[in-house]
Amino acid sequence: MTTMKERMLAGELYIADDLEIAADLDRAARLTERFNTSSADEPEGRLAALRELLGTVGEGAWVRPPFYCDYGWQTHLGPRTFVNFNAVFLDVARITIGADVQLGPNVQLLTATHPVEPEPRRAKWEAAKPITIGDNVWLGGGVIVLAGVTIGENTVVGAGAVVTRDLPANVVAVGNPARPVRTLG
Repeated sequence: MTTMKERMLAGELYIADDLEIAADLDRAARLTERFNTSSADEPEGRLAALRELLGTVGEGAWVRPPFYCDYGWQTHLGPRTFVNFNAVFLDVARITIGADVQLGPNVQLLTATHPVEPEPRRAKWEAAKPITIGDNVWLGGGVIVLAGVTIGENTVVGAGAVVTRDLPANVVAVGNPARPVRTLG
């Protein structure tokens, strides 16, 4: 028999009230609070909290507090990536962010999904799909990326866009839902 955490990691329906999952949520809440309340005068302490919280923090990557996530260890930041204020990463599934990525303020990466049918939703079942962001991507302020999306390298997503489907490399995408409007040469 698989545990709820194993089901979660496999992308299957699971119930988040599970004790093992709740312990991971509590760990992330403590580390997130430590990161968000750390002093700007002590960048090494802030970076240490971030490295303890997240799965991977590439060389030169930086996150500006406040930052919010579910688990932390499901998030992987590539080198020289910058995450601006008020980022929300619902990292129920893996979030992989490449090198040299720039995320504007209030960006949300949402891997969680819920059943559309009322009864399973009422029973608290949920699932998740990973998000992958390629190298040198720029997400403008307030961009929302939904579960299961991959954004190709060098792509720019305009402020306020909602990314519901994969975006190819080397495009500018805008709108809700986000759609490519220009190819980058």
